[in-house]
Amino acid sequence: MSKFSLITKGLIKENPTFVLVLGMCPTLATTTSAMNGLEMGLATMFVLILSNIVISLLAPVVPDKVHIPVYIVVIATFVTLLQLLMQAYVPDVYATLGLFIPLIVVNCIILGRAEAFAGKNGPLDSALDGIGIGIGFTLSLTVIGIVREILGSGSVFGWKFLAGDGILAFVMAPGAFLVLGYLMVLFNKLAKK
Repeated sequence: MSKFSLITKGLIKENPTFVLVLGMCPTLATTTSAMNGLEMGLATMFVLILSNIVISLLAPVVPDKVHIPVYIVVIATFVTLLQLLMQAYVPDVYATLGLFIPLIVVNCIILGRAEAFAGKNGPLDSALDGIGIGIGFTLSLTVIGIVREILGSGSVFGWKFLAGDGILAFVMAPGAFLVLGYLMVLFNKLAKK
C-alpha cells in the first residue's frame, strides 16, 4: 500500500464515522456546533497519531497476553498529556470539551487502529494511518457540526447568518441522530460512485 493511500483511505474507504461507524459517543455528543466538532476531531487525531507511533514501536516486544492493557496505558498517557496541554493553552476549549476528552482513552477508533494497524506496521506507516483516520474523523465531526449548527441556530462557526433561532431539536440529541443518519446515507451513496 502506498504512503498516499494510507492517508486517503481514512477519508472515504475507511472513514471512521460514516463507513466504520466508530466513535459514536463523541460524534453524537460534541457536534452541537462546527467548532466543537473540529476541536474534538483534532484532539482525537493528536492522540491517534502519537499512540499509533508508540504502539508500533512497542508491539514487537509486548507479549500477546498483555498487548491490550499496554495499548490502553499508552493511549491514556497521550490523553493525559492532551488534557494538560488543553488546560494550559486553550482553557476555553477544555471547558467545552473537558468531559469528553478522557473518553478518548476508550474511543474504539484509537484502540481499533492500535490493534488492527499500528501493532502490525512500522512507525511511519502507523503515523500516516493515524493522520488519515484522524483527518477523516475530524472532517466527519466538523461536517456534522456544521449541519447541526446551521439547522439548529442558523449559524456556522459562530457566525449567525439566518434570522431566528433555528430548530432547537438539531442541537439536541435527536438532531444528532437525524443528521448522522442522513449524512451516512449521503456519504455512502456518493462513495459508491
